[in-house]
Amino acid sequence: MAIVSVIIPAFNAEKYVGRCLRSIANQTYPHDRYEVIVIDDGSHDKTGQALEPYIDQIRLLKNDSCRGLSYSLNRGIRQARGQFVVRLDADDYVHQEYLNILALHLQMNKAIDAIACDYLLVDDDETVISTESCEATPIGCGVMFRQEQLIDVGLYDEDFLGREDEDLRIRFMTKYTIHRVALPLYRYRRHAANMTNDTAHMKYYQRALEKKHGL
Repeated sequence: MAIVSVIIPAFNAEKYVGRCLRSIANQTYPHDRYEVIVIDDGSHDKTGQALEPYIDQIRLLKNDSCRGLSYSLNRGIRQARGQFVVRLDADDYVHQEYLNILALHLQMNKAIDAIACDYLLVDDDETVISTESCEATPIGCGVMFRQEQLIDVGLYDEDFLGREDEDLRIRFMTKYTIHRVALPLYRYRRHAANMTNDTAHMKYYQRALEKKHGL
C-alpha cells in the first residue's frame, strides 16, 4: 500500500520528463511506499515516447485533449492511493531525500497538515541560479499534503489556468497550515517555456485571484 502519491502533470515535456522521472525513481524512500502518477495532458510532441522507458514504474493517465494543469492535477489526486500527495512538475527534478524527509514529518507529527521544502532555482543546463525559501517565494511544487485535506478544500480550481497553486494555497491556509523544511530538496527549472513567462496570462489570473478572494 502506497503511503505517498507523486503527481506529475506533463504537457509537451519530452525534453525534461526523463530527468524528472529518474530523480523520483532514485529516492531513498522505500519504493513500495510510493507511487508515481503521470498525467499526459494531451501532449502533441514526443512525451509519450519519453515515458516509455519508465512505463513499468509509473501509473500513466492520458487526457484526450489538453485540459489544463488544474484538471490534470485533480485527476491525479483523485486516483491517488497514498495518504500523502505531492506534486512534481515534469520539467523539474528533486533531491534523493525529497520524499523521505517530507513524508517523515507528516508521519511522525499529526499536527502538521502539510510540509513544504525550500528549492534551488536552476537554469536549462541545471546550473544553480539561487536558493529560495518556500515561505518567502512559494511555488506550487515541493509541498506534501494529506490527501483528505486537499479533498476537503475542494482540490484545484479548474477555472484557473494559471496561479492555480496560489488559489489552492489561499483556500488551504484558511483551515490548515503549511510548515517549512529549510532544506532545498526541490529543483525548479527556469526555461523559456515556463508558463510564468507569459506576463499577460499571469496578470489575467492575478486579477481573477483578487476578484475571487477579495484581495
